[in-house]
Amino acid sequence: MAMVGLFWIAEDGGVYVGAEPEGAGRGLRLTRDGVVGLGVDQGGEWRWADLRSVALRYVRIRSAGRLVVTAAVDLALSAVAGGGGSPGAFEVHLETADGTTVELEAYMASAVGGYVESEYDLSIALLNRLVDGTADLAPLEDWGRAYAAEGTPRREEREALLRKWTDG
Repeated sequence: MAMVGLFWIAEDGGVYVGAEPEGAGRGLRLTRDGVVGLGVDQGGEWRWADLRSVALRYVRIRSAGRLVVTAAVDLALSAVAGGGGSPGAFEVHLETADGTTVELEAYMASAVGGYVESEYDLSIALLNRLVDGTADLAPLEDWGRAYAAEGTPRREEREALLRKWTDG
């Protein structure tokens, strides 16, 4: 598995927003056709063509400078407190063509408690392009099958991948 921006990309080509859920855990899987809600009380499928917009709420975002400082603090607090806390949740709001808003929940996959702001912005741009029909999920799936087993790439490479996927 590898994290690229807000996307958890699995070796089988699966693409998730936030962490891939385990068991009955909540999450969102992206497919070439649309969004699949996973977990208790949020099952369902929404086709890209039937969506007007996507918005994320309560995502922890950090600037690159703050991320370095707070990563050390987060790791120290985890060591003192014994770790084991569950990851933070955030909301994904899907607005459908008929004006209905569907609220789904996903969990942060960032190990240090926040996403870098530049990756967040690029991820949102890519999600918007998927909704608009001007981007395709296939390159993310293909990248996952080829490279996800190697783990999460460095920040510069993640940003380059997000730009490439967003620009098509």
